[in-house]
Amino acid sequence: MKVLVTVKEVAEVEDDFEIADLDIDPRYLEYDLNEWDEYAVEAAVQLAEASDEDVEVVSATIGPERSEETVRMALAKGVDRAVRIWDDDIEAAEFLDVASKVRLLEAVVAEEDPDLVLTGVQANDTGFGATGVALADAVGFEWGAVVNHLDTEGVLEDGVAHVHRELEGGIDEITEIDLPAVLTIQTGINEPRYASLRGIRQAQSKEIAPKALSDLGLDHEAVAGELFLTDMYEPEAESDATYFDGDAGEQASQLATALREKGVGAE
Repeated sequence: MKVLVTVKEVAEVEDDFEIADLDIDPRYLEYDLNEWDEYAVEAAVQLAEASDEDVEVVSATIGPERSEETVRMALAKGVDRAVRIWDDDIEAAEFLDVASKVRLLEAVVAEEDPDLVLTGVQANDTGFGATGVALADAVGFEWGAVVNHLDTEGVLEDGVAHVHRELEGGIDEITEIDLPAVLTIQTGINEPRYASLRGIRQAQSKEIAPKALSDLGLDHEAVAGELFLTDMYEPEAESDATYFDGDAGEQASQLATALREKGVGAE
């Protein structure tokens, strides 16, 4: 059995930063593994650990060479090997929208032929939350979105994913999804492990295979998206907040007066 888990390096911005052209100046950025993807990685590794047979866990990421440091953390947590997609055409693309990412990941799925694909529900940076389901549609897999429970035994023995899906209003949907399938993993489904020192050392020798568009049978048209960045700026903070001094009673009295003056509440 093979599990493919998509991972993404995301940038975390310092409180004080500067904007350079259409992006935040790199001096103010730190990079880490996307939060939702950490839970997807843990779910994949738990599947492998629960099986008496071989389960290979492969990660796929779209990112420059710098992102290998982040990918190594997934390898240190139990992922067997990784695929990193990047070349000059991808770097030159103004903005990788969901459709562009799906075309790249679709090619990886075709090459790896996994039984199960796990993705995070969304990304910390763009917040799109559509890549997993769009990928399932592109490759013709069944899918389950916002999965907050996965029965390991069912996947391994029956080839069926018994899952709980988080719906609006705090409702859980319990359903069965035949493999091959794509599941988007919600935070809280498990507790992501810390990478052990042994795992970190082992990760240094694990394969991260670089893939250019040509290696995947694609060309520059694959990253010709329909979304473009036109401007980036820090919005001005506008606030007319009023702070009431005094103890709780005095503050409540001042608040009541202010509300009455604005026509809120009884006369």
